[in-house]
Amino acid sequence: MAALNLVVISGLSGSGKSHALKAFEDAGYFCVDNLPPALLPTFVELCNQQGGEIKNVALGIDIRERVFFGDLAQVLSELKAQGHALQLVFLEAREEVLVRRFSESRRPHPLLPHMPVLEGVRFERERLSELRKHADRVIDTSTLTVHELRDLLIREFRQESTARRMTISLVTFGYKFGVPYDIDLLFDVRFIRNPFFVPELKALTGEDARVQQYVFGDPMTGQLLEHLGKLFGFLIPLYERDQRSYLNIGIGCTGGRHRSVTIALRLQAQFAALGYDVTVMNRDLQKP
Repeated sequence: MAALNLVVISGLSGSGKSHALKAFEDAGYFCVDNLPPALLPTFVELCNQQGGEIKNVALGIDIRERVFFGDLAQVLSELKAQGHALQLVFLEAREEVLVRRFSESRRPHPLLPHMPVLEGVRFERERLSELRKHADRVIDTSTLTVHELRDLLIREFRQESTARRMTISLVTFGYKFGVPYDIDLLFDVRFIRNPFFVPELKALTGEDARVQQYVFGDPMTGQLLEHLGKLFGFLIPLYERDQRSYLNIGIGCTGGRHRSVTIALRLQAQFAALGYDVTVMNRDLQKP
């Protein structure tokens, strides 16, 4: 029996599961939506009968009843024992985001269609709490666009014949707008002197050379990058040894426009010089 690379996608209604499944399809996976857990072993057997043509599979599964979670947990355990590579990906979002998404689509919540959407969101979150605990990957889509979710999933799960180095994502943000979700390492750079209080720099961003020159004029900036270089030099090989495919690093300042962006761009250049696939997402760059 050939081993499959199997990703099971579940999570809260409105969190982007259908978009996630499309992203896996774009990443080269054979995708099936709404497969009952009891049919999963039969489906895997059918895949094996295709002579190795199907190796990477993504399944969208809705588990809202506790009894069905027991079925899924047992099936996944059995498949792992057979040597298949399995990952459970759980998508979620904050309450107010889910309510807004349902309001924009003008659809009722599927669990409580005759009740306010917020009641359905809270009821489903409670029902899926046990499933979430068993997830290999929890992704909060509250601040992600459809395109950002697609790019994130493709970067982390695409299958290639040659080995790839770990993908590093740098997320800049302003603390006054809240700390982003789905961050592995978080660094606060508010101790660096702030270009916001310099009139000719206030309206600019960390992408501007004048702001960068000001930020790097603070001796603390160079010391920070030196220490971060040593820290990442220690941590990243350990993450790679653990076969992690991604690392999300958050860098925050007060407004997310000057210092955090400057630091992220310098780190991006340093990581890229070492051969890593690096992206920068400036979450709050355009906020006032």
